[in-house]
Amino acid sequence: MSFSCKNYDYNDDKCLMLKQDCIPGRPGCVLEGRIALSEALMDRIKALEQKKPSGRTEKK
Repeated sequence: MSFSCKNYDYNDDKCLMLKQDCIPGRPGCVLEGRIALSEALMDRIKALEQKKPSGRTEKK
């Protein structure tokens, strides 16, 4: 990565605050709304959103 963040763990390429992969600008990131995101980062964030469980539970 070509940025500096106090929450970035250089050894594991993880966000210490979110305890997940570091994707600059993702929801919850300290950089959210402060930087312009590349298309590659936007694609990673969209893919992350699609993987999220909807929070709904099916009734049986």
